[in-house]
Amino acid sequence: MKPPPGLPESLAAIQALRGQWLELFAGLAQEHRLHLIAGSFLLDLGQGRYRNRSDWLTPEGLHGWQDKVQLTGFEKATGLIEPGDALKVFELDGIRAAIAICYDSEFLLPVRAQYEAGARLLIVPSCTDTAAGAMRVRIGCLARALENRVFVAQSVTAGEALWSPVLDINSGEAAVFAPMDVGFPADGVLAQTQGETVWALAELDFAAFDASRAQAQVANDRDWPGQLAADVARAKLAAFG
Repeated sequence: MKPPPGLPESLAAIQALRGQWLELFAGLAQEHRLHLIAGSFLLDLGQGRYRNRSDWLTPEGLHGWQDKVQLTGFEKATGLIEPGDALKVFELDGIRAAIAICYDSEFLLPVRAQYEAGARLLIVPSCTDTAAGAMRVRIGCLARALENRVFVAQSVTAGEALWSPVLDINSGEAAVFAPMDVGFPADGVLAQTQGETVWALAELDFAAFDASRAQAQVANDRDWPGQLAADVARAKLAAFG
């Protein structure tokens, strides 16, 4: 299948802006003394191959990144984009955090690997053009928060960019999620954008979060091994008696 008209040219053209992109977010991170995850950027790896890379800029001027590991049907069909080949976890101020780009948040095992490497905050930059796509990512974020007992922060692209051959229409709401358990909202939503509210802001107390385990109603993160037992790891077709 051929890529959509204009996509190869668009991807090639934005590479010249890569340096400015990083400089902008690096400058903001240092100026405001905060960590910034700069959405994601389709980076040219050479020979017409691209990876969807999310850049992490720190207040100290350091730079890390996570490449998207699961490709959507559209990304595969372009014939231009390849998946990442590594999962990363970053440490900041004593807290470990990881990035799952959009579709990656809908897969439990990669995120579980990041959790087992110590991640207690999952950051999900996302871009969806339909309500169904936005809901899939949102449910993925909620599921990852529940099964791993972690905080999840989802950002979205919003509005129209009719000049773009791919990102013309954008749908979804940014949000910060927690496990649906004692001490947290029943729907797991700590904050979200809606209407005129364009920032989802939440204060995350990781010490209190860890302490709340003693009162938790469920322990999905610790009970994970139970589903891996040999007698339940595979299902068999059963006959009625």
